[in-house]
Amino acid sequence: MGKTIKVLVVGCGNMGSSHARAYHKLKGFELVALVDRNAATREKLSEELGGVDQFDDFDTALMAKKPDAVAICTYPGTHAVLTLKALESGAHVFCEKPLAPNIKDAETMVAAAKKHNKKLVIGYILRVHPSWKKFIEIARGLGKPLVMRMNLNQQSSGKTWRTHMRILESMSPIVDCGVHYVDVMCQMTRSKPVAVSAIGARLSEQIDKDMYNYGQLQVRFEDGSIGWYEVGWGPMMSEVAFFVKDVIGPKGCVNIMDAEKSGKGSDNIDSHTKTNRLKIHHAERDANDEFTKPDEILNTEDEPDHQGLCDLEQEFFLNAILQDVDLGDHLDDAVNSLKIVLACDEAVRTGKTISL
Repeated sequence: MGKTIKVLVVGCGNMGSSHARAYHKLKGFELVALVDRNAATREKLSEELGGVDQFDDFDTALMAKKPDAVAICTYPGTHAVLTLKALESGAHVFCEKPLAPNIKDAETMVAAAKKHNKKLVIGYILRVHPSWKKFIEIARGLGKPLVMRMNLNQQSSGKTWRTHMRILESMSPIVDCGVHYVDVMCQMTRSKPVAVSAIGARLSEQIDKDMYNYGQLQVRFEDGSIGWYEVGWGPMMSEVAFFVKDVIGPKGCVNIMDAEKSGKGSDNIDSHTKTNRLKIHHAERDANDEFTKPDEILNTEDEPDHQGLCDLEQEFFLNAILQDVDLGDHLDDAVNSLKIVLACDEAVRTGKTISL
């Protein structure tokens, strides 16, 4: 396959540990170190992966290991500074979404990758998901305009709620999670978003008074398509209809079915990407306005689990490095979806519709 890529992982939480496992198993990568301030977290993962070297300081690890690539799986507020250090050291970067908490940092990160001629891949996990790619493909065949209805609410407690509260110190849920689904909407419509509006509510006194843990955004596109996305985090969230993925067009509709029947709660990471089945409804009718085609059910239960999807993301990263893949569109799309959700966050805080 060519050169083995020495990779260092920063942040050993849910996503960092999954990406570390991917690097450990995939040919072409050599996992050289784990970085995390929490000793117990990194020690447990290191032991699982055969005794990988550990550090509690990124700068020290970067100097000691001189990796070819760095995976940044920390809280979003740290993404920019860590990415810039890694790129300046000569490493390629895989950075978890969202790219940054603001556009200035995001554009600085992209510019630095271009300046140093290094690859920067953003963790948009749904882009490598076979069933989600099929979902998007079917949606594109439904005609225009599209109506896109999506949500992912998480009834979180314990460690997961504490993680959510850490994220909420710097970023709202419609920014952190919304980038995934706004990106999906942009792929489905292939149209320019022209305006956004949004609402939000603070449902816990444990979070800052200027932050909210529930939000809903709406996006209008140039082609007349519209989409909404709803997200809430916390112990108070309902698990009724926590996972809605439904797209309607003039020719019919397609939706992801049965995510809530998987037996896993809304805070389980596998339930966030699981599809189980796609249901396609055709709007074609005869002279009596009766439907001429039955609904179709596509079974997707053999799709990759969360770890399998992380493996696919890192295969994409490896290929981008070894084959010198042009990631211009990938980065443009990541910045674009971030701009949209940040405009939605502004709409929550100002109560105004924001033109893009």
